[in-house]
Amino acid sequence: MAAGGTALDPEVVSQLLGASLGDRRPGRGTSGLGSLTTREREVLSLMAEGRSNAAIAAELVVSPGAVEKHVAGIFAKLGLPPSDGDNRRVLAVLRYLGT
Repeated sequence: MAAGGTALDPEVVSQLLGASLGDRRPGRGTSGLGSLTTREREVLSLMAEGRSNAAIAAELVVSPGAVEKHVAGIFAKLGLPPSDGDNRRVLAVLRYLGT
C-alpha cells in the first residue's frame, strides 16, 4: 500500500481469526500434526517458508513427484480435502504455524 500499510489476504485473516476463536470445524483444528512423518514435517516446514514444490524438491534432494506425494499425505492426515473454497496449502501452513 502506498501509505505504508499492509494488505492481508482475507482467507488468511479468516483462518487466523478462526484459529484464535477456537474454530474446530473439520479441517480447521490443530489435530493431525502428530501423525505426520518426519519427512512430511520437513516438507510442511518448507511450505511455511513459502517454498514451491520444485524448491522443496531441490532442498531435500528428492524428485518433484516425491514432494507431491508428501504434500498429498499432509493434506490427507490433516483432514484437508479438495475444496473450491479453501486453499489447502494455506490451511496446512496455518495449522503448522499454530503449533
